[in-house]
Amino acid sequence: MRSRLARCHAEPADRGSMSLFLAMSALAILMVMGLLVDGGGALNASNRATSLAQEAARSAGEQVDPAQAIQGTAITIDPDAARGAALDYLAAAHVQGDVQVTDGGQTLTVTVHDSYATHFAALLGVGTIHVSGTATAHLQTQAAGG
Repeated sequence: MRSRLARCHAEPADRGSMSLFLAMSALAILMVMGLLVDGGGALNASNRATSLAQEAARSAGEQVDPAQAIQGTAITIDPDAARGAALDYLAAAHVQGDVQVTDGGQTLTVTVHDSYATHFAALLGVGTIHVSGTATAHLQTQAAGG
């Protein structure tokens, strides 16, 4: 009779151990899913920012200074027109960015600033991941007769 009573007291100590294991496993799976979803979303946002920077740089690179090009003195980017074209492109894409014209109008750099609204990381207090993308365009000219 005593062994039966001891056995009854031993059983409740094991109760619930499987539930705790399942709860911890579910939490770990949710954390991995959150990392995949939010990490992938931030990576896509970063790629989009870089792509928009590249397109804005191409748009700005088409803004050649016509006065110098027609006279044949130089082929350079019109800095004001280039900035305007790039910023117009970024505004149409609903993002913010910076445009720099350097090397005497031969090079321009566009940096796009965007953000990704998280889904799972928001539960940990991280609601937004800020991303940026940068692209540089160099004005290329061909030598005469080439």
